[in-house]
Amino acid sequence: MTATDILKDLKNRKFKPLYLLHGEEPYYIDLISNYIEHNALPAAERGFNQTVLYGKDTDIMTVLNAAKRYPMMADHQVVLVKEAQEMKWGKDDDDKKHINPLLAYLENPLPSTILVFCYKYSKFDKRKKTYKAIDKNGLVFESASLYDNKIPGWIEGFVQEKGYRANQQATNMLAEYLGNDLSKIANELEKLMLNVPRGEEITLKHIQDNIGISKEYNVFELQAALGKKDVLKTNQIINYFEANPKANPIVLLFGNLNNYFSKVLVYHYVKDKTPQNLAKEMGVNPYFVKDYEQAARNYNFAKTMQIIGLLREYDLKSKGVESNLPPGELMRELMFKILH
Repeated sequence: MTATDILKDLKNRKFKPLYLLHGEEPYYIDLISNYIEHNALPAAERGFNQTVLYGKDTDIMTVLNAAKRYPMMADHQVVLVKEAQEMKWGKDDDDKKHINPLLAYLENPLPSTILVFCYKYSKFDKRKKTYKAIDKNGLVFESASLYDNKIPGWIEGFVQEKGYRANQQATNMLAEYLGNDLSKIANELEKLMLNVPRGEEITLKHIQDNIGISKEYNVFELQAALGKKDVLKTNQIINYFEANPKANPIVLLFGNLNNYFSKVLVYHYVKDKTPQNLAKEMGVNPYFVKDYEQAARNYNFAKTMQIIGLLREYDLKSKGVESNLPPGELMRELMFKILH
């Protein structure tokens, strides 16, 4: 089932006694668990019939004791275990002398209890009996990370669901700027929509005005300038970054540039250089393939490898390793070495 399917069932009050929400992408785990927390029970019933536990501060027996209670003057009770990846789950199997209490409950859960495990940032081991028991008697949902080239489409779907439209330039800019953290993207879009009339098309200007991406001076313009070997533009952007350090932290710049040149390196490695295959192999939207093609012409394989090494070296220098130069000087020195 997709997250949309699960939310549809929840809205129709079709509950499972067990939910395991797991995976590397926390956005959908939070979306589903937040809906259950705030909507499964009427507000008047939550005080007696809703328990929220945190994996780091609880244990299996506490969870089970809560799950085995019957609801008070209600049809259901909710037990939410947040950050369940931090909980000590214990042994997975029964042995001849001892019965695993968790497994025993999962194999015969109380129908009036909605027990939700929020297992973030990693996958639950599908080989475990606990996983199989939840899958059999409840619902397992895996929230997988999206590839970078899928993010623009996700943004387009998100804004349409909220009653807006977004042009391709806007979705591509947001995807490049915000990365693949769906929670961060959703948060920025929610803030943006407060300042855009419902139904209006979201454009680059809206993003520049409300999310703080300067049209001329941002890390993507820096990547474009480096890709074209535009020395003047590169230096103008670096001067802007130096004057606005809080808006352009050097650590994020190194991360973005490393990601950019790593994709240029992939371009050199790939034999099938059709736009569709390059987009797939580099994990980018086909719209951007031509930019990487130009960068690959300006930086051969050996130079690209050297640049990636330089980025690692200057990242360490920015953290005080064998250097005490201010960030602006470090960036100017690095740009010179990249461009020459």
